[in-house]
Amino acid sequence: MNTATRLGLYAAGLALAFGAAFTVAGAAIPKTVVAERMATAAQAHGGHDSMGDMGDAAVPHGVTLAAGGYQLGPVRAPAEIGSAGTLSFTIDDAAGHPLRDYAMSHDQELHLIVVRTDGSEFRHVHPERTPDGTWTIPWIWRAAGSYRVFADFVPGGSADSVTLTRTVDVAGPVTLGPVPTEVRTARVDGFDVTIAGDLRGGASSELTVSVAKNGAPVATLQPYLGAFGHLVVLRDGDLAYLHVHPKGADPQPGQVSGPTVTFAAETPSSGRYLLYFDFKVDGAVHTAAFVLSQDH
Repeated sequence: MNTATRLGLYAAGLALAFGAAFTVAGAAIPKTVVAERMATAAQAHGGHDSMGDMGDAAVPHGVTLAAGGYQLGPVRAPAEIGSAGTLSFTIDDAAGHPLRDYAMSHDQELHLIVVRTDGSEFRHVHPERTPDGTWTIPWIWRAAGSYRVFADFVPGGSADSVTLTRTVDVAGPVTLGPVPTEVRTARVDGFDVTIAGDLRGGASSELTVSVAKNGAPVATLQPYLGAFGHLVVLRDGDLAYLHVHPKGADPQPGQVSGPTVTFAAETPSSGRYLLYFDFKVDGAVHTAAFVLSQDH
């Protein structure tokens, strides 16, 4: 599947889950929106900032631009909405040189997650690496706003994944509406996708996703990136990051599964979480978006 097709497929399922909450207006995005959302998240998660002085072990995954001796370099991308171009960046080592040695993780050297800070405009794609260590992918911004770019990878010779992030601002008129309190059902490309289970802050929680079409369970889920489904979980506010894979054995060549996929997700705290489920049927990848909330 080519890159342009993947971009379109990953964008497809999100409008129904989130679209009603976000409306475009004739005012520029407030520059303080990210800070306000992070402050709200800090209050909701015990009154302290996730980037505070609680020690490295307490810092949620995927909220820093540097970790494990690596840093996400500047992200270059088109400046305008609708302008076709390239998104590019490097992962730099401790000496400031672009990393060129990566281990394969779920069939890819690097997973790129891009999402607007209100949870909309989610994309999970896989750029290509040039010989000099630069990652590139064709790119078009569809909406203005502040975006978080996550690079999820395993350095060569290591067994531990690293997730680095930067914020990219795309200028233009936009109003951020409230994130829904809960979304457990999503309709994407003709599929009805539901999620069952509850999150528990600081503990493992079992979540089961079910896929149906035209009222019938879908039992033809195909392996995608080495699994029958992938779940990205982001904490509303600071967008602390989890990339969760299904329970059970890895799929064998030619094997299909469904209609359910079960995950064990451990969230760092109580609060509201944005969840994105990737699945593959008949060679096409789809994304269903959910929102789950948990009390203190």
